[in-house]
Amino acid sequence: MAKMFFTSESVTEGHPDKICDQISDAILDSILEADPNAHVACEVTATTGMIHVMGEITTDCYADIDKITRSVVNEIGYDRPECGFNGNTCAVISSINSQSPDICMGVDSSYEYREGEEDALNLTGAGDQGIMFGYACNETPELMPLPISLAHRLAKRLAAVRKDNTLPYLRPDGKTQVTVEYDDGKPVRIDTVLISTQHAEEASLDRIRADLIKYVIDPVVPEELMDEKTRILVNPTGRFVLGGPAADSGLTGRKIIVDTYGGYSRHGGGAFSGKDPTKVDRSAAYAARWAAKNVVAAGLADKCEIQLSYAIGVAKPVSIMADSFGTGKVSDEKLAEAVSKVFDLRPAAIIRDLELKKPQYRQLAAYGHMGREDLGVKWEKTDRTEELKKYLGM
Repeated sequence: MAKMFFTSESVTEGHPDKICDQISDAILDSILEADPNAHVACEVTATTGMIHVMGEITTDCYADIDKITRSVVNEIGYDRPECGFNGNTCAVISSINSQSPDICMGVDSSYEYREGEEDALNLTGAGDQGIMFGYACNETPELMPLPISLAHRLAKRLAAVRKDNTLPYLRPDGKTQVTVEYDDGKPVRIDTVLISTQHAEEASLDRIRADLIKYVIDPVVPEELMDEKTRILVNPTGRFVLGGPAADSGLTGRKIIVDTYGGYSRHGGGAFSGKDPTKVDRSAAYAARWAAKNVVAAGLADKCEIQLSYAIGVAKPVSIMADSFGTGKVSDEKLAEAVSKVFDLRPAAIIRDLELKKPQYRQLAAYGHMGREDLGVKWEKTDRTEELKKYLGM
């Protein structure tokens, strides 16, 4: 494999799209806390002075959407006029309907259950058709690709030094990007680090650049992967005072590559935020990551991508595919077979095994849904490695 360069980006929690993701998931968490069986599909848009919450929600509980929305915006840091957007004064509009009864019919009673397969785990059908991908590789301790891992860590660090007043002139909006040079499929050096951050009017570009190198880049990027040719770009336009929804509209689900693998793996297209776990866009994507991570953690491959596909109202996956990119210790066909035997990939089983009915989603709505070992989520557990090896006779 020839030398190549691969780039991934992340965004801070103050990015307009990520504000919307966090509001959607905060509303979901609030509803699941009172009604774990609720059906939720909540989306948000944000623009200058206004947030619009919309979607389909079926539940018996009450969620104070206005209060939740303002709380999220203020916690992110948009709580005063100088940030360009203010959770205390912005308009909050709500347009919520109940879920279509045609969809409910397939979700609450799957095709298999109606056909006489009355296993309790067959009761829940997939909330939609679609394809989902999960991926893992051995480039980082959390088994994520190095470019997205570093981009997320930089974005989290950028938010941290703002919130703890290490760099008080920073504002909530920001983006990071990391380009990694690979040789024969292995990361060998960091070629470029890019950070764009919103800032107060009085902060000079020279000061921002020096501070971000000292307080953000140096503590995050491994020194041994940087050299004299590594480029560091900070606010390359020269100015980033106006940011957040005042500068750009936001929308739930518009950062799906940031949410997963930074483009290093394929993506089925479905977003996560604001969706309850009967939506396989979310739950099956988590399950596919769980399976792929266990394959790599078991030493069965250096890289593994799992694809799952579903039909609306049907419990069992339509197909399961594994791709080890030539690194597998057994054939990809055997890996897929092992995954199908070791992991129960029906929606009800995924929800049970990964504990997806509990409120936990707001914390995932920024800095990635995958690789989040810091949050203790179940799909990051490597608890099926021995079963996989046993099935394969290894």
